[in-house]
Amino acid sequence: MSEGSPASRRPPRQSRTGTTSTGARKAGSKSTRSRAREFAVQGLYQHLLGSGDAQSIDMFTRDLAGFHKADAAHYDALLHGCIEGAAQLDALIEPHLDRKLAEVSPIEHAVMWIGAYEFQHCLDVPWRVVINECIELAKEFGGTDGHKWVNGVLNQLAPQLRSAEVQADKGGVGQAPQG
Repeated sequence: MSEGSPASRRPPRQSRTGTTSTGARKAGSKSTRSRAREFAVQGLYQHLLGSGDAQSIDMFTRDLAGFHKADAAHYDALLHGCIEGAAQLDALIEPHLDRKLAEVSPIEHAVMWIGAYEFQHCLDVPWRVVINECIELAKEFGGTDGHKWVNGVLNQLAPQLRSAEVQADKGGVGQAPQG
């Protein structure tokens, strides 16, 4: 092909692996619960920035494009559960931080709230899935390496909130959880 042909001016073909160039999942490969988490993190971000009460944030978020593809019940549980339990969630998260909570980005803060909330209240979601979903949220919405930091904090929190499940998953009863 010559350098000036139309084919040489096309962007490179994207792989069909289900992930974007940043490593986040493509929209077509997301479950309704993953979408619910995305809308919840956006609502929690608004809440953390102090722009509105839970009901106003909820109404605004439900009007966003694509909300109809989300699991509305899971979104409700996450948004309202995290806002109502914010102080308790912060108390769980803070001991695992390497900085003050006030220095944590609102996106990573919201993602960790979701992870801690799901560890406690969404027992049908395996602990590894909770962590993976939170990593995806941090990749999509957070800073460059925020997902690595979120992963580290939630991996420390998992044995505390899901000890039997983590122990069973990591090699059996009687072994101390790692991570």
